Amino acid sequence: MKLMWFHLMPYTELPDDFRDKNPSVWVDIHSSLFDPKRAHHMYNDFMDELEYAAECGFDAICVNEHHSNGYGLMPSPNLIASSLARRTTDTAICVMGNSLALYNPPTRVAEEFAMIDVISGGRLIAGFPVGTPMDTCYAYGTNPSQLRSRYLEAHDLVIRAWREKDTFAFNGRYNQQRYVNIWPRAIQRPHPPIWIPGGGSVETWQWCAEMDYVYCYLSYYGYKAGQALMDGFWAEMSRIGKDRNPYRAGFLQFVGVGESRQHAYDLYSEAAEYFYGRCLHVDPRWAVPPGYVSEATQAAGIKSQVQQAAGAGAIGSTTGTRFAGVAREMEAIVDRGYVIIGSPDEVAEQLREVARSLNVGHLMLLLQFGNMGKQLCRYNTRLFSDAVMPKLKDVFGEWEDRWWPQPMDAAQRAEVPAFSPRLAAE
Repeated sequence: MKLMWFHLMPYTELPDDFRDKNPSVWVDIHSSLFDPKRAHHMYNDFMDELEYAAECGFDAICVNEHHSNGYGLMPSPNLIASSLARRTTDTAICVMGNSLALYNPPTRVAEEFAMIDVISGGRLIAGFPVGTPMDTCYAYGTNPSQLRSRYLEAHDLVIRAWREKDTFAFNGRYNQQRYVNIWPRAIQRPHPPIWIPGGGSVETWQWCAEMDYVYCYLSYYGYKAGQALMDGFWAEMSRIGKDRNPYRAGFLQFVGVGESRQHAYDLYSEAAEYFYGRCLHVDPRWAVPPGYVSEATQAAGIKSQVQQAAGAGAIGSTTGTRFAGVAREMEAIVDRGYVIIGSPDEVAEQLREVARSLNVGHLMLLLQFGNMGKQLCRYNTRLFSDAVMPKLKDVFGEWEDRWWPQPMDAAQRAEVPAFSPRLAAE
């Protein structure tokens, strides 16, 4: 099993009364809440944490793209990934990912991903999310009824730009380019492995199977809530004749490790309650724009995580009722499986069961969440790598992971700068 360290880069200083005085953490969050000088320290801490996770031996470090929000401060994950490509050695770099429909032209994605792949020596995992409605339809103004068709055309252009050796013309509905000839070219051929983060769209499952891409469920609500969705994914794979290779899938899980279950409970309660109480404070107006959800997904009864966070999308609901279905206090957060906590042995046992029950070979771990400070994040990361990771490495050893980066031989790569003195000294 691959163990991947994921960072959302949340704004860590939203006020205590944020949920009561602000309609949403996304789209219309007020600029007065953002302090650039404080965010300077946040960004540098976040990047130190990602580098530290690489030093601790995680198989990959992961970043993603969001806009106009306090939930995740990465409008351009490629900026972060380019730094990580230079500052790390063997760890895969998973950009989860670039929202293709937002790039004009999409060849920008082909170029930047190729650049990261070259800098890193072939360690890139290329994520292509359709994107949340808050990011795509409201922050960037994309027509929701056109979002998926724009996405698919952009995907085709990027893939062709990676594969074609000669300059070509592309004439699509949304993109017309007379000369497509990207430089640089990716090290991994024909292109880096492609992973698709999704919230449960039936079409996305089918498309991942058709294209032989990894499907990743980036769950806010943990393994218990994710069971039915992943069961649906594997049922669809069986229906269309695909094997149950667990490396076809990825899953995101929040984790907090301590000396004991009570110790972990005490350590991580504040950060967990901050995340579920403030970072997921989404106004129903932004949750489900008309045309964003397909008929097939609606017929399957699949509700997005954004809809759940916004209280089933009931426009006009009050702040209190909006969160009625989402646990916001630590006891319920743990009971519902949003966050797995415990001693190293307890966490390892739970994660082995999660991996087996969900049949997921790529386990993405949120070991920093909410307003968790740097030292606690380092503690969680190190304890996991030292005492939990060794107990999980043998899971799914019988399967081949055909969706993992194929980097250059280490002896052929450029020398990487020494590990950060600032981080090593702390």
